[in-house]
Amino acid sequence: MNLDYAQMHALAAILRNGSFEAAATELGVTPSAISQRLKALEDQAGTLLVNRGQPCTGTDAGRRLAAHMEHVGLLEGQLAKDLGAMVPTADSRLRIAVTADSLATWVLAALAEVPGLLFDLIVDDQDFSAEWLRRGEVVAAITSHARPVSGCDSVPLGVLRYVATCSPDFHAQYFPQGVTTDALKLAPMLRFDQKDELQASWMQRQLGRKITPPSHGLPSSQGFVDASLLGLGWGMNPEPLVKAHIETGRLVPLIPDTPFDTPLFWQSSRLLRTAIDPLTRAVRKTARVHLPPS
Repeated sequence: MNLDYAQMHALAAILRNGSFEAAATELGVTPSAISQRLKALEDQAGTLLVNRGQPCTGTDAGRRLAAHMEHVGLLEGQLAKDLGAMVPTADSRLRIAVTADSLATWVLAALAEVPGLLFDLIVDDQDFSAEWLRRGEVVAAITSHARPVSGCDSVPLGVLRYVATCSPDFHAQYFPQGVTTDALKLAPMLRFDQKDELQASWMQRQLGRKITPPSHGLPSSQGFVDASLLGLGWGMNPEPLVKAHIETGRLVPLIPDTPFDTPLFWQSSRLLRTAIDPLTRAVRKTARVHLPPS
């Protein structure tokens, strides 16, 4: 398949910005030109690449082609550096999959260590973030899986420690006789989304059985902390976000001394290793500061 890079740039810009008009502004052409380039690329691919809407989104094929374009941009940027090119090139863009709790606690410090790069962050559960790598839609991912995805390197980062926490009033209301199976069945629980199994894993470890409490869906790491403080429910909160609240008594552990550690790994494309290496070094350095070792 011979790819026209003007057409590929148009596709990537549409998916980045969510509209033909914004893509045209970014590339300095007319919306009509963007539309024509996309149509030509879809004709060549023989399939729809963009779901037209507000915003525009990529089909499976469209996201894969756009990711390929981003990968090519990384390789070209690295080549320009290796050749000592005097002509400035567009900033390289790295699309990576991260966990919401890592994003809320330590990842941004790592990204700030790598100037000259643009980042497109995909937020997903640590048990599922590696799927973005398998589909070729990201160049790297923070994941709970140690085994490397085909074509990728995997390095351990440490563990993100969680504590099952709630407000003192919530604890007094729902657990006056302690945290029991019957009490947990009635106590409202916080759950990030349908993929979030942290609370279930903690309950299984502590009580040896599966429990399905009533739950609030709350897809926000800071929202988890705020909801816990307000007595909306209990949840598995990253220790870095709640340590100060526990020390001041605004939050209490459901059961003292029962942390839950989730090992994290950095998986990245072997093909793009040289281009990604500055970010990999920054991620490993920052993780050593913020994450306990496995």
